[in-house]
Amino acid sequence: MLISPAYAQDATASLASAVQYLPLVLIFAVFYFLLIRPQQQKQKEMRQMVAGLKRGDRVVTGGGIVGTVSRVPMTQDKDGNQVPSSELEVEIAPNIKVTVLRETINSVVTPKAANDPKPTKETKAVKESEPKAAKPADLKTAKPGAKPAEPKPTKESAS
Repeated sequence: MLISPAYAQDATASLASAVQYLPLVLIFAVFYFLLIRPQQQKQKEMRQMVAGLKRGDRVVTGGGIVGTVSRVPMTQDKDGNQVPSSELEVEIAPNIKVTVLRETINSVVTPKAANDPKPTKETKAVKESEPKAAKPADLKTAKPGAKPAEPKPTKESAS
């Protein structure tokens, strides 16, 4: 017999083929939420940061050069509107200015205050949990100008 009889597929066979693709779909979903989406959000923040550069901002270029934006030239687009140029003038040392492309800016450096930051709940808890130095009783009761009491001999020093 050359031709085998054709049997109708039952519902379990079609369900099994759908379940076969489920791991691939789950792997794609994990990759999307753990890798692709966070990277897209970082790129969006980076574009906003570069678009918002202004005179006086401290920046770090792709080559590791740190400088201050000294000039943001404006150009005209197709419609005649003034838009920021793709180039920036960055001062890297007193009276030394270089022209860099906006795309080479890696980050904007925000200055930190010279004083300690305001204490948070976590830093307060750490400070409270630190042991405080114990003061000897002799120092508490000593009168100003009096000689400090000599330490009492211990068993180890007596022998």
